[in-house]
Amino acid sequence: MMRKSEFPQGATLVFGGSGGIGQCVALEFARAGVPVAVAYRSKAEVAQRVAGQIREEGVDASIHQVDVTDVAQIQATLDAAIEIHGRVHTIIWAAGPFVNQLHISEMGPDDWKRAIDVEVMGFFNAAKAALPHLRAAGGGSFVTLGSAGHLRWPDRDGLSVAPKAANESLIKGLAREEGRYNIRANSVLVGVIEAGMFPQLLEQGQFDQKWIDETLQILALKRWGKPEEIGRAAVFLASDNAAYITGQQLNVSGGYGI
Repeated sequence: MMRKSEFPQGATLVFGGSGGIGQCVALEFARAGVPVAVAYRSKAEVAQRVAGQIREEGVDASIHQVDVTDVAQIQATLDAAIEIHGRVHTIIWAAGPFVNQLHISEMGPDDWKRAIDVEVMGFFNAAKAALPHLRAAGGGSFVTLGSAGHLRWPDRDGLSVAPKAANESLIKGLAREEGRYNIRANSVLVGVIEAGMFPQLLEQGQFDQKWIDETLQILALKRWGKPEEIGRAAVFLASDNAAYITGQQLNVSGGYGI
């Protein structure tokens, strides 16, 4: 477990904190002794539950409803989190729409626009809003949840992988340009995890047994990942234990892509 001294005073703001993986990321920060601002779009009951679990860990929590495609709402969420917690030192980007598994040839313009609006414009909006506060506070950290698909293209998952690839470039830009202000930016590349979209896609039959068998064969570790494993990686990258790490990808995928 991380010690609280490995983070500055203040909170982590988790966009997508009511999602299957995002809520586990939020809880891992709480277990590290860090207050958490849980940002969600529509799952108010889930956000309330997550906040309750965070408080059970002995740290403060707040919840904030936000449409990440709306610049004003993102700014209001950040301002509210700062007012409640005194400071936001870490921005976690775990937000993203549910996307169906489609080949590029099957994607429609609306599918593509929705993915870009939420994943890419959303993260850009969050980063732009947070930078003045992080600079004024003496630094901070961005951690995005990317995709192991950046290392080996997963057929039919382009609506998730391609927008996240744009964010990977933005992460490198933030790391390069904002390092002089002690602001770091890194990403966790997420593999097949037993939370979030994967269980829903399984239930819908979008992955068949052949896909499961072939994917497990590709993995070096012959199992699906657990959401808390993503959370622990995000906590590490945001902590002082990673104080000299920026512009990097931490691949948490059981060896996918090697």
